[in-house]
Amino acid sequence: MSAPARYAPIKPANDPAVIEEAAAILKAGGLVAMPTETVYGLAADAGNADAVARLYAAKGRPRFNPLIAHVAGPNMAWRLAGWPDLADQLAETFWPGPLTLVLPKRPDAPIADIANAGLDSIALRAPRHTAAQALIRAFDGALVAPSANPSGAISPTTAAHVADGLGDRIDLILDGGACPVGLESTVIALLGGAPTLLRPGGLARRQIEAITGRLAEAGSSETLLAPGMMKSHYAPNAMMRLNAMAAEAGELLLGFGPVEGDLNLSTSSDLAEAATGLFAALRALDARGATRIAVAPIPNEGLGEAINDRLQRAAAPKDDLF
Repeated sequence: MSAPARYAPIKPANDPAVIEEAAAILKAGGLVAMPTETVYGLAADAGNADAVARLYAAKGRPRFNPLIAHVAGPNMAWRLAGWPDLADQLAETFWPGPLTLVLPKRPDAPIADIANAGLDSIALRAPRHTAAQALIRAFDGALVAPSANPSGAISPTTAAHVADGLGDRIDLILDGGACPVGLESTVIALLGGAPTLLRPGGLARRQIEAITGRLAEAGSSETLLAPGMMKSHYAPNAMMRLNAMAAEAGELLLGFGPVEGDLNLSTSSDLAEAATGLFAALRALDARGATRIAVAPIPNEGLGEAINDRLQRAAAPKDDLF
């Protein structure tokens, strides 16, 4: 695969000819940024170790951090992982959508070891975005697709965000507009014990617990079973201070509800609106040259749990990234 041009072309994701072009690039070992309902993902052939290695290099991502394999649906997932009855129930209810299931990997699964960091488990998701579904079906196989941004930085929710961060390192960017959910998927482990929440995300805990019962919490194991579990992640360049009611000297304030700021995630205190706009707001404040960003309190309920998870990781010391 030849090196990409200085900047990857941006092409419309709703054009069938562009989807076929993107699938051909992936089959040749290339990298394509694709829209999903959560954030833009950087797609590579999950079975091609060289392509996955190039993906890690493009993002500057630690290779001990496993990737999510994106599939069209359960029929493709069954070929890759053990599939308990609970996975069937969750997939029937929430797939395609912002739910990732970590399951036992089948020994004969056509997934490169580097893609899941050599683990015996595999993270699987069926994205809801029509362009992502079209690309997976045109490629006719699983695609690993972490967020299409430099590792540890703010996740991209538009094609322009992808171009800003990785435009000179990849082959094609599919433009599907702004991501409607705006937060990465919720990640649940189904590995034989109690169903465990590994990462809150775009699907609220209470919706999942209506099927699973109370979810167990991830422990402090050093093994990363899924993306988004590192202490420092999703971070702007600016330092961050959380649960702020007002800006201090030298800070820009990201407001929520009645706490006004330089930007407000949702003046009506709508958590879905806040989730959709979170990463774009952090980028906008970074672009204003902020060295410190203060963030108003976010209720830790529903999607607020995922928003607070991202904010806490964004505020963590950068030394924890590796």
